[in-house]
Amino acid sequence: REEIDALNVCKEKIKKFNLPMKLVYVKYLFDKSRIIFYFVSTQRIDFRELVKDLAKVFKTKIELRQIGVRDGTKLIGGIGICGREVCCASFIQKFTPIHINMAKMQKIALNQSKVSGLCGRLMCCLSYESEFYKECLKKYPRLKDNIETEKGTGKVIEINVLKKYVVAELETDGDIKKRIKIPEEELEKFRIKNKNAKNDDNK
Repeated sequence: REEIDALNVCKEKIKKFNLPMKLVYVKYLFDKSRIIFYFVSTQRIDFRELVKDLAKVFKTKIELRQIGVRDGTKLIGGIGICGREVCCASFIQKFTPIHINMAKMQKIALNQSKVSGLCGRLMCCLSYESEFYKECLKKYPRLKDNIETEKGTGKVIEINVLKKYVVAELETDGDIKKRIKIPEEELEKFRIKNKNAKNDDNK
């Protein structure tokens, strides 16, 4: 209860001084000799006047700590879009870099609401299966590669790692394009005619 009250008081003081910071967590030391306020901001903040004001209110030492947005979510917790407690609050001990290519590789729609966590950054869980996809994709041609099939030359237009197949569009003289589905186990017998080295969509 005391920490909630301290949180609300500090929020009011932040408004008073018009500081560009978001307060996310408050912690009293066990002996109440100090109160630590954790906040998030995109810039460096001069909070000296704020500290003085808070010290007058609480009659104890005040410490303000600026943390990253992911650390802020780790402190306060929450429920992710999966319906479970966010990973950073439940088991993640150390944050690792998350890249948008991890989502592309897994064919996840690049919708901000689908790939972003409560912190507003890319979800940590995007990295969980990235190594699996990297290894699996070594067996496949790249998107837009031309491959020689039993029915002629085709361009790879779809790769489905989980269902273990690729789809190739065959070269034809007419406007109608014919597509064939090639199971993973049959890929070895098809030769890549023109490897599309510049394409990184399924690295």
